[in-house]
Amino acid sequence: MSKEEGAIHKQFHYFPGTRFMGSKSKIIDQIWKRLNKVEFNTVLDAFGGSNVIGYFLKCHGKKVITNDFLTFSYITSKAIIENSFENITEKDLSVILKSNSNNGFIENTFKDIFYSLEDIQFLDTARQNISELNNEYKKAIALAALVRACVKKRSRGIFTFSGERYNDGRIDMQKTIKEHFKESIKLFNKAVFDNGKKNKSYNKRTELLKVKADLVYLDPPYFTPNSDNDYTRRYHFIEGLVKNWEGLIIQEHTAVKKFESYKSPFSKKDTVYSAFDQLFEKYRNSIITISYSSNSLPSKGELKEMLGKYKSKVTVHEIDHSYSFGNQNHKIGNPNNRVKEYLFIGR
Repeated sequence: MSKEEGAIHKQFHYFPGTRFMGSKSKIIDQIWKRLNKVEFNTVLDAFGGSNVIGYFLKCHGKKVITNDFLTFSYITSKAIIENSFENITEKDLSVILKSNSNNGFIENTFKDIFYSLEDIQFLDTARQNISELNNEYKKAIALAALVRACVKKRSRGIFTFSGERYNDGRIDMQKTIKEHFKESIKLFNKAVFDNGKKNKSYNKRTELLKVKADLVYLDPPYFTPNSDNDYTRRYHFIEGLVKNWEGLIIQEHTAVKKFESYKSPFSKKDTVYSAFDQLFEKYRNSIITISYSSNSLPSKGELKEMLGKYKSKVTVHEIDHSYSFGNQNHKIGNPNNRVKEYLFIGR
């Protein structure tokens, strides 16, 4: 490993990851092995998700533009990809942790659903104090750290069920959200660095985004008849937390107090094909790369043919990686639910 490669590896090591559905953290090196053979200086990560791809490419000196329609994903990107200098200081942290007279919205709405009373009272306090920070990047770091703390303290990292039926006793479940938050602040501070480029983060529907880049990386929700790809349903609590539930109508009759899922053309069979085609046409002047799975629609052959309408050369790499697509209890360990990861590159 060269000195430069060592520096990149060291910086990427600071990425504050969590268990996020569809994250490419375990296969990032294999994806880079293919992308590294393509010449590009700017990249659009159009479905940022966990932001591991965007952060990895920032470490490699690329100008990175990220986007995600989930606000909590956008906030994480803003904190460590768009942001190059700002950190949360000890003074900032003391402001965030100070007692206040808040309206108790989280306690009143989510009591006895996901966390202990101590944890949700902390969330009420911290969320109000964070809203009073006047620096957009400090606010982004604080919110991203709060999101990470909530995910770390949550069984399986999702919010589709109440209680702790899947509590496996791991150390993360024994810590308070406040402890996780303070640890996460340190991690996010270390993850902030300047790669010499003016990186940018967006919080829009991908089909409405208007940006240009040498390479466009598409990792949309995978549509499959065997499992849903509803990210809002899995992560509604942290999405609401970042938005402070502004503009969201909580469905009070639901056990977990979710809100209506964001609509995506990638969530239905009758719209997923046209959604891909529209993106291919939109970015026909860029190198187009796609991560997709073997049990999803469009199929491998269909995607290759569709991309071939706009690109003269399309290659498909099968990443040596299998994972469980669903996260419901009856699907975990099911050999019929094992899939392969494909990486399409259209030039």
